[in-house]
Amino acid sequence: MEMPVVNACEAEACAYNTDRNCHALAITVGDARNAHCDTFFSAPTKGGDPTAVGHVGACKISDCRHNAQFECQAPGITVGYVENAADCLTYAPA
Repeated sequence: MEMPVVNACEAEACAYNTDRNCHALAITVGDARNAHCDTFFSAPTKGGDPTAVGHVGACKISDCRHNAQFECQAPGITVGYVENAADCLTYAPA
């Protein structure tokens, strides 16, 4: 199984975001109630692997139609802001 790609990320304040691209090797989505990017954090410098494209490693949102056993089955996701929080915009209720 291949991990879904983070196609775009609007959370430019994230330490893993450079030019609206995620460079974390794998992110975690959700806090069991909200589709937040649980990997998001800000730092004075950028991190991650600048040659890597971010992927979804785990998803804790069990009511998403793309979720199977806490693994994302979407071909790719988009991360953006919902109410000032970095969220998975690909989330779709089952």
